[in-house]
Amino acid sequence: MKGRWAQGLEPRYFTWVITGRLAASERPGGFARNHRKVRLQEELLAYEEAGLAYEHVPLGRHDELAERLQDVYTTLAGWLDNPSERVLMHHEEFGDRLLGVVAGFLLYSGLVHEGPHAIVVLEKLTGRQLGSVGREIVAVTVNEGLFRYPRPAPPRFPQPAKQEAATATPATARSKTKGAKPETAGKAKKAASVRGKKAKA
Repeated sequence: MKGRWAQGLEPRYFTWVITGRLAASERPGGFARNHRKVRLQEELLAYEEAGLAYEHVPLGRHDELAERLQDVYTTLAGWLDNPSERVLMHHEEFGDRLLGVVAGFLLYSGLVHEGPHAIVVLEKLTGRQLGSVGREIVAVTVNEGLFRYPRPAPPRFPQPAKQEAATATPATARSKTKGAKPETAGKAKKAASVRGKKAKA
């Protein structure tokens, strides 16, 4: 095997997304505008000589994003369905497009259920803030419903005890106050006394 990466060095920004199963990094061998073709060839040779399967799944143009994301997500999920597989996902640089796809895959796979949560998890994992391009990928994932599993219903939270007490106090407070009598009872007594007087007459 050739190249420093083939000797066991991790690519730059190597980050486990799912510990022991799915990782993301910059392109093995490094990224630069003047990235030497020799290094790229060494990386591909390293894949082949190590017997590592690899696949190029491009994101394509902006108007193809939803379709291409579906391809990326299903390809990753298919590999990860095999419990013995470990997958490294990389792009030329450890930037917004790659990180947006990682956050989108968390949504697709059901590991998180809301776009903002996926972004927070991604930012904590990588220590980087997701920019507009990455956030757009997350938004497309949500808006196009690119989910492998049905979304769970939002949780219903019980009404806090203080609120229940607050809504119950107006009626109960009047009836428990010393000397206070319900208005209807007072009216009923007056009516009874009037009837009593008429009966006496």
